[in-house]
Amino acid sequence: MSMNRMNLVFLENLEWFDDDGTHLVHRLPQQGSGEIKYGAQLTVRENQAAVFYYKGKALEAFGPGRHTLKTGNIPILTKIASLPWGLSSPLRAEVYFVNMKVFTNLKWGTRDPVAFKDAELGLIRLRAFGVFNLRVVQPVLMINRLVGTQGVYTTEAIEDYLNQVIISRFNDHMGEHLDSLLSLPSRYDTLSEELMERMQQDFSHFGLALTHLYINAITPPPEVQKAIDERSRMGAIDDMNKLMQMKAAMAMEKAAEGGGDMAGAGMGAGIGLMMPAMLSRYLTPPDSPPRASEPAPEAHCPECHQSIPANARFCPYCGHQQLVFRQCMACGKNLTPNAKFCPRCGQEVDRQPESRFCSKCGNENLADAVYCNACGEKL
Repeated sequence: MSMNRMNLVFLENLEWFDDDGTHLVHRLPQQGSGEIKYGAQLTVRENQAAVFYYKGKALEAFGPGRHTLKTGNIPILTKIASLPWGLSSPLRAEVYFVNMKVFTNLKWGTRDPVAFKDAELGLIRLRAFGVFNLRVVQPVLMINRLVGTQGVYTTEAIEDYLNQVIISRFNDHMGEHLDSLLSLPSRYDTLSEELMERMQQDFSHFGLALTHLYINAITPPPEVQKAIDERSRMGAIDDMNKLMQMKAAMAMEKAAEGGGDMAGAGMGAGIGLMMPAMLSRYLTPPDSPPRASEPAPEAHCPECHQSIPANARFCPYCGHQQLVFRQCMACGKNLTPNAKFCPRCGQEVDRQPESRFCSKCGNENLADAVYCNACGEKL
């Protein structure tokens, strides 16, 4: 009897303050139902919504402000009418306060590693961790489907269930889109957005909305991490021989600097002169193209007319001697210093035939010459 009277006095002005910031729903009265009187005042804050249940049904939802509740519980008359029910009115009523703010920093993560197929590393097991933000968007739907008749409903009561939902969708999404673990860190934002889209329907089924989801880390087991670290070190070095050669050169330079006697000074001076060439050789990129050499000057063999190097002493094609003392004025054959007649055409060496000009290069040739002695053109 005394408890009912206390409830009657307490429920005349209904309001609720969230002291710890974790309550999704709070019911007044917290234990059982109440005999809310006609004309009771309901105060709803800006970040709240209130759902009024009367005779077991959700009668109305209220937004921020002060509202007057209308029930069949009229003071004094209700007590007289409730005599058959032991002075307890059958017109039961409750008010559910719903916290409409965004609940941040809710945790999600895998408890056990999940197996995935990696394009480069093969079959690997991964664990994922992150946080998500949550808010209520449909208070009546949430109370009817999720809260029920609980007097207090906190984020702790739903966080574990939502974590399982996120992990389930995460496993499905990763199984469909995972290419390589090595490229995952650059795709965290994209994965988070795609994962949120997959889970909107799961959350909306309970009148909730997933406002943000963040992936903090996707990590393989320690042995896979060790293999990845070794691979990254090898990629940074790229050429072990080049590294060892550079270390040897640096050690020689250090030894030369530390020598105090004349021999050490001489060694240091010699190495100092050698170091630029050594370093330029070791540090040259392997894929740098070789420096193009200038083309060697060419000449023509007067015998076979093939292109030969300008400094050749003999023709590599016919063996004709290129170091000429003098030539036959008629046919251009090389002559020995003491020759009186040409061994090819029989022309007397001392006789000077009449001159004529080459049509190709304009060089002046003797009248009896068969080939131009300058360009080798046949006359």
